[in-house]
Amino acid sequence: MTFDRFGRKIHYLRISLTDHCNLRCIYCMPEDQTFRANAELMQDDEILLFARLFAELGFDKIRLTGGEPTVRANITEIVRGIAQTPGIHSLSMTTNGLLLPRLAAPLAAAGLQHVNISIDTLDALKFKRLTHWGKLEQAWQGILAAEEAGLSPIKLNAVIVKGYNEEDVIDLAALTLQKSWQLRFIEMMPFAGVTTVQTQQIVTAAQIQAKIECEFGPLETNQRYDGEARIFRIRGAQGEIGFISSVTVPFCSACTRARLTADGVLRMCLLREKEFDLLTPLRNGATFEDLRQMILGAVWNKPWGHGLDEGDIPLNRAMNQIGG
Repeated sequence: MTFDRFGRKIHYLRISLTDHCNLRCIYCMPEDQTFRANAELMQDDEILLFARLFAELGFDKIRLTGGEPTVRANITEIVRGIAQTPGIHSLSMTTNGLLLPRLAAPLAAAGLQHVNISIDTLDALKFKRLTHWGKLEQAWQGILAAEEAGLSPIKLNAVIVKGYNEEDVIDLAALTLQKSWQLRFIEMMPFAGVTTVQTQQIVTAAQIQAKIECEFGPLETNQRYDGEARIFRIRGAQGEIGFISSVTVPFCSACTRARLTADGVLRMCLLREKEFDLLTPLRNGATFEDLRQMILGAVWNKPWGHGLDEGDIPLNRAMNQIGG
């Protein structure tokens, strides 16, 4: 068991496989974003070594992120290696879904259990405007492929941006009427790269909920959380609606996660700049025990929460350089 100094059990690791992405979503990175050389990123064997090390420390839940994790070479083999790591009981992925039509079945066979797929609108033109390079049909086919492959429950992530897709929350929420999917509305969080968009065009979870309830009536809730999402349901719907309000209703007291960036740096809070380099010591000959002590120290010193209320915005990395 691994606890921080506040008594929180830290057992959930998000591993970023790459900072590269096949989209350029306006709230994530500029269109001319540059990426690290592959040699600077964790190699396959290093990822599996870290997965084993964290598992030995009591981490039992891993989510693979990016950038876009499905553009990583050998993604199926990486998934298989992590899935076979003793102590890992939950293995999931956050993806834009564009490559899932051909990868969903192999990833499921390799041991991937769940996916969260990003889809911010059901309007093809708005989708293109939000992602710059994406096609809605590709993402939609990815969702269907994931469902067919049994990567359930299907969770869909939607970031709502003022001036782009505020009105689309109705169509997105309506997906839950006939599908047992979970539609998760996520407040934008500020990082380097496109900070102006993130801070000036935020639509809060409360505003999104008000729009949905204006259309469908009061949402039902049993005060349940699914991870960081507060869960609601449209009356009579098969699926669920979640609100992830990191900015306006933070859930720091219940945070159980750590993040390992694609370049092997441990980050204990998404919205804090403090980091612990693990990859450099590993490549310089650090032993498992050395790395173990570094991780335990980082976990113990995990901050209580972010400092957005005090104007403390993390600017040392863009979102794609951290992993969602």
